[in-house]
Amino acid sequence: MNMPVRKKLGILPLTLMVVGSIVGSGIFSLPQNMAEGAGAGAILIAWVITLFGMFMLTRIFQYLSIRFYKINEGLYGYVREGFGDYIGFNAAWGYWISAWMSCGSYLVILFSALGSFECFNYFGNGTTIPAVIAGLIFLWIIHFFVIKGIYQAFLLNCLVTLAKIVPICLFIVCVVLAFKVDTFNMDFWGTPQLGTILSQVKHTMLYTVWVYLGIESATVYAARAKNIISISRATFFGFAITSLLLVCVSVLSLGIVPQHELAQMKNPSMALVIEHVVGSWGAKCINIGLIVSVSGGLLSWLMLAAEMLFLTGQGNQHTVPSCFGKLNKNSTPANALWLTTSLISVLMILAHFYQSGYNTLIQLSTSMVLIPYLLSALFVFKLSIRQRKKHLLFIGTLGSIYGFWLIYAGGVSYLLLSMILYSVGLLFYLYARKQRHLSSFSYLHDKIYAITIVILAIIAIIYFYIIPQ
Repeated sequence: MNMPVRKKLGILPLTLMVVGSIVGSGIFSLPQNMAEGAGAGAILIAWVITLFGMFMLTRIFQYLSIRFYKINEGLYGYVREGFGDYIGFNAAWGYWISAWMSCGSYLVILFSALGSFECFNYFGNGTTIPAVIAGLIFLWIIHFFVIKGIYQAFLLNCLVTLAKIVPICLFIVCVVLAFKVDTFNMDFWGTPQLGTILSQVKHTMLYTVWVYLGIESATVYAARAKNIISISRATFFGFAITSLLLVCVSVLSLGIVPQHELAQMKNPSMALVIEHVVGSWGAKCINIGLIVSVSGGLLSWLMLAAEMLFLTGQGNQHTVPSCFGKLNKNSTPANALWLTTSLISVLMILAHFYQSGYNTLIQLSTSMVLIPYLLSALFVFKLSIRQRKKHLLFIGTLGSIYGFWLIYAGGVSYLLLSMILYSVGLLFYLYARKQRHLSSFSYLHDKIYAITIVILAIIAIIYFYIIPQ
């Protein structure tokens, strides 16, 4: 890939990109989310399963980054190598849509958090007209900052990520010092109202599924990294750091507030938990941390979205129109960034006029990123069968099983709805094939895959939007 890069990214900025992508708004609501449907025992079991499953996915991304060190397109390049242009395109397309939709949700959450302060109450729930206007201004300020230099944006992301970790670490220190074993052991296995241990674990894992989105983000910047080892280590360090933060926040909170009380708290519940320990100043500190964290998450995912669209458009093997594969003099994928920011702007306006539909789109965006995860795991499984390596078969099999579980936990209805957005991507793909003077599809299985997506999209439109529910 010909890229006018003057600087290369080392382990620290790549690790902070992973941490910044994962740690957004979810961690601040995690105590209540986890306690809502499970006791401490079930929560611990859910974390053990999640940590094992996510470690398998982490190992998969580490292996792929080293095994295919010549592939500079990260997750998109790996899937394309394993299954061809069209399936590789769909992995990138789903990731890109998920990323820019996530940016829209971050803007709503950001101004909703600001709206909780009396001086900014006109922002309301983040979808009022003042909130939308302010959100669009903030979004385009970030857009022009990124377009002036991708590496300056990386530096800002590092600073913001470090800043948002500080209040989280403060929270953990405070709850450790105030932790009460008796409170933690209260209804350890839950109450009869919460159901069986299995049902509690399943409910809790629905939340642990979402909090790790972004674990692959270092691989997206493979072409900008100093070396392949930096990508592999950043992926692992990012996983380790965020795992420690997430588990501590959710588990230690149960030693401060009993499960039944924690389940009834309003979000961000972290603020209310620390208020039990140090008073109102702690809650204000966490709320400020939430605002910083969401701002950082917006920056991370805007950069990731533009980078992914750029990767699919660059070079002689582009799978979207080649105009999106252009870099400006600052090494920023300008055209990809313009389209991405414009679509986020549309989503923000939609948030005001059609709030219920907007919430559905946000949940849908989260589901879409799970398909690229699964495809990456299936590629390693495919390699393990071909190479007959036991350790590869182990991580490929367990990673694939966990990938299927993530999609199941995300909801079959959202998987069906995602086919509508995947079918729209077909137009981009076919135009790119025409630019390259190639036939629409290289293989028969690509045609079958495309037809299946279109049919499922039609079924989804009929079922969700035409037939009265």
